[in-house]
Amino acid sequence: MRPTELKQEIRKMRFEELYERCQEKRLTQEDAARELGVCERTFRRYIDRYEEDGTEGLLDKRLTQESNRLAPVDEVMAVTSKYKQGHRGWNVRHFYSRYKSDGGQRSYSWVKNTLQSKNLVPKTRKKGKHRKRRERLPLPGMMLYQDGSTHEWVPGKKWDLIVTMDDATNEHYSMFFVDEEGTASSFKGVRDVILKHGLFSSFYTDRGSHYWYTPEEGGKVSKTQLTQFGRAMKQLGILMIPSYSPEARGRIERVFGTHQDRLVKELAFHEITEMNDANQYLVQTYQPAYNAEFVQPALEEGSAFIPWVGADIDDILCEQHERVVTGDNCVNFGGKVLQISANRYRCHYVKVRVRVHRYTDGSLAIFHGPRKLATYDANGKIAVTQRSAAFSNKAASASTSDLWEENGGRSRCACRL
Repeated sequence: MRPTELKQEIRKMRFEELYERCQEKRLTQEDAARELGVCERTFRRYIDRYEEDGTEGLLDKRLTQESNRLAPVDEVMAVTSKYKQGHRGWNVRHFYSRYKSDGGQRSYSWVKNTLQSKNLVPKTRKKGKHRKRRERLPLPGMMLYQDGSTHEWVPGKKWDLIVTMDDATNEHYSMFFVDEEGTASSFKGVRDVILKHGLFSSFYTDRGSHYWYTPEEGGKVSKTQLTQFGRAMKQLGILMIPSYSPEARGRIERVFGTHQDRLVKELAFHEITEMNDANQYLVQTYQPAYNAEFVQPALEEGSAFIPWVGADIDDILCEQHERVVTGDNCVNFGGKVLQISANRYRCHYVKVRVRVHRYTDGSLAIFHGPRKLATYDANGKIAVTQRSAAFSNKAASASTSDLWEENGGRSRCACRL
């Protein structure tokens, strides 16, 4: 059954159910039309046709009437007979050339589909496209790869190896093990690169859920609905490029093949079985040795990296969630209650929309616009700085008149600005 015919059958069954409910006065025609996805006038027309002709009256005539452009039956029979009598076994292209030379007027696709519908020629699989090897980009920092490889790196333990490497030189900028690949590990890899080398131009990844939001399974990624990682890359001005096949990530896939062969043996040789020791070995020994052996010179001199001179990079490479402050100047986040202490910027933050940052180490912070109001540990306990502690003590001991004098006679409303 074709998709259009299937939809028609579903609509018929749905209409009969809604019609019955309307007859029993359990549903108005307006509500029934809304549930069916049509206007009320169309629904009334369906009722008239249904009461006159039954379910046959609901059929879409476009599905039951033959097209005016449909080839006559005798023409179809003439083509198939011609093929059977003297050209059986010919491929479609060969037969079509003879068909045209004999005065045939139909297209190649029509002839092919006609012969295939009669099972005279087999349907062949579509040939794959001829692929050409893509040259590396000319400068370091123009495009970086990041991917993870799940493997039994030490006996009895499966970890994810996260690698961030350059397309132009194959240099590994970041390597580390984690229990499971995700947003935090992706942030850490990008952070290592930016702090050591600077901002890069583009970022090539697979379609993992921490990189991209995919509305339909197996479909195209969304360029508008961003994940936390996608939001951070957009904020940094880094172009993200999705990969739709392992072949498109051939270089980093081959790199993981090398690591799975070499790194497993080296960890076993040095009797390393714990993740912390393995990460230390990666940074101090394995990564420098790998880069010394496998890094290739760039096609051109120079670099596309831009030194990072902005704000704290950790405030961008983190999860950001909007929340509204409750009446007691608290924010509920992740089962924790985050208290906002008094400060000199506002009298209070009740019903104010703020931003909660969750960093890769689990710590938290609350921002109001560009201003950080407070930081918290992973348990939600406020981390009091020396400046905020001094202000809190001063505010607790000062009277209203003292605060008025300290603010130079400004009103309470002015404190909100």
